[in-house]
Amino acid sequence: MDKTHFGVFLPFYLFRGETNPYILFNYIRDIVLECESLGYHSVWIDDHLMYGKAPILESWSTLAALASATKRIRLGTMVTSSGFRNAAVLAKIAATVDCISNGRLEFGLGAGIQRNEHEAYGLTFPGPSARINRMKEVVEIVKAMWTQEKTTYKGKYFQVNTATCEPKPLQKPHPPITIGGSGEKLTLGITAKHADRFDFGYLSTLEQYTHRLQVLESHCKAVGRLFKEIEKSCWPSGQILLGNDKQALQKRIDNIKPKGISQKDFEKFTFAGSTNEFVEIMKPFRTLGVTYFMLFFSDLPDLFSLRAFAQEILQKPL
Repeated sequence: MDKTHFGVFLPFYLFRGETNPYILFNYIRDIVLECESLGYHSVWIDDHLMYGKAPILESWSTLAALASATKRIRLGTMVTSSGFRNAAVLAKIAATVDCISNGRLEFGLGAGIQRNEHEAYGLTFPGPSARINRMKEVVEIVKAMWTQEKTTYKGKYFQVNTATCEPKPLQKPHPPITIGGSGEKLTLGITAKHADRFDFGYLSTLEQYTHRLQVLESHCKAVGRLFKEIEKSCWPSGQILLGNDKQALQKRIDNIKPKGISQKDFEKFTFAGSTNEFVEIMKPFRTLGVTYFMLFFSDLPDLFSLRAFAQEILQKPL
């Protein structure tokens, strides 16, 4: 395989049926170990605090446990909500996870999108522009804490007074930073200045993706940064369900597709087909210079698509 990398997204709602939190973590750990053995570059968990009464494991505690259980695979958040934690404390948490993992942290950051869980936990949830500006302060503080002996920062949302972060992350100058979101006016401006990789989320057309690239490139020019310094990533499909036998694949679709959702609507956000067909979907993105693909296998915790992708795509030259 060339320098193209593949990350696997493991959102909390893959395991909604499991109510025992210990068993829930074991499911996550076992899938991550399988991803590691199959040769995936990274696994990513989402950052949520509550979803009704469903048990949700706190993301950074979970990453720390996964860091101890694994040896090679990289571990990330897709993405950390900038409103959930004090910025300096988040820098300390992330540095610790990077040390525990021996330098395998992928730091994903976003502005936060769920009002109910912020407010339920006593956290503010301002309008979009304020949340994005708060995210800007978080990434600036985190980078400073990771790279400077002492950090002082006086922002609108966070203040730090000669704070130290020791030990520093093992990765130098710091763990890779992925900024999540594709807002053209504010988010992509922060991405241009601070991100090592962007994540636009799933965009339904190649034209939308190309347009966002052009906007991001213009932001890079405005801040004096080389556009090529930011790794291009994409979600080639919202979700992925693989199978070469159409009849067997349809049965699996019927088992997974939510009730009340038509097959047509299901296929708007889910690729259901063969690995060869999926390779064709990735080709135009590779032509645009994409080197990082985010994958969300809709049949997880079943391992069929995860293994099929690894055996027929990941472990073969594209």
